[in-house]
Amino acid sequence: MKIVLGCDHAGYPLKNEIIKHLQGRNIETIDLGCYSEESVDYPIYGKKVGEAVMAGQADKGIVCCGTGIGISIAANKVKGIRCALPYNDFTAEMCKKHNNANMVAFGARSLSVEEAIRYTDIWLDTEFEGGKHERRINMLED
Repeated sequence: MKIVLGCDHAGYPLKNEIIKHLQGRNIETIDLGCYSEESVDYPIYGKKVGEAVMAGQADKGIVCCGTGIGISIAANKVKGIRCALPYNDFTAEMCKKHNNANMVAFGARSLSVEEAIRYTDIWLDTEFEGGKHERRINMLED
């Protein structure tokens, strides 16, 4: 599995912790920036990561900003991206099980590193149920 990641300045420290965790799970990562805590515009990085996922450069994507909201909106502008914003164990599971989220977003100012890592693991380790949920996802694509 390969995961592409991106962030703005607020999400930079969290992104780096998630990368370390993923590499510890022997998951290949691609870091599309940003690369410091110097102010940048989150839409650039949400779009970059979404486009990389849709181009097949990675299987899934993770993005981080202050709240996770702005960067998830940016990612979801890319056709085919389903970027969820999990905020507890249940939403981390359901965004994959029912929505087959191919990206997740986290807020570095609203979650701890431990929470973001736990939600990442739940999302990665959950299988998509398909069935009626597949039909609904197809409706999103139409």
